[in-house]
Amino acid sequence: MSSATRNLILIGMPAAGKSTVGVLLAKRLGIAFVDTDLLIQTGEGRLLQEIISRHGIEGFRTIEENYLLQVPPDCGVVATGGSAVYSQRAISHLRSLGPVVYLRIGLAALKERLGSLDERGVLRAPGQTIDGLYAERSPLYEKYADITVSTANITPDRVVAAVLRQL
Repeated sequence: MSSATRNLILIGMPAAGKSTVGVLLAKRLGIAFVDTDLLIQTGEGRLLQEIISRHGIEGFRTIEENYLLQVPPDCGVVATGGSAVYSQRAISHLRSLGPVVYLRIGLAALKERLGSLDERGVLRAPGQTIDGLYAERSPLYEKYADITVSTANITPDRVVAAVLRQL
């Protein structure tokens, strides 16, 4: 990573490994780590699923956008929530901070890792399946990514090495 690049923004589906890889990248680079889902939960004093239940999809997106727009210039490695790509304003802000890395997970691996969408607090339309969510979000991740790294069948340490090689 060049000295000009102080921050890295991680995007991708829930369970793609953004938080795990983000912590490892931050340690490896000696910079801070921010998980925006945790920022939202601590700031709102509720779990993501409770926020979604209380405010609905659009309400949650507004709350999420507000937190994403507050990510500071010296943020380090940022693991975003899977739904961050729905806000053009938020993604533009994050892209201004550093390169965006899409951690791509295949649909089969995603289904294996994800478990219950409700328990995990995954933002989706009522009745929307993992397949539908994957089809909806994948083009957005591709659109905003500066770097794409597959997380399929490799350890988090190898994902970190792949990200660092591409920077």
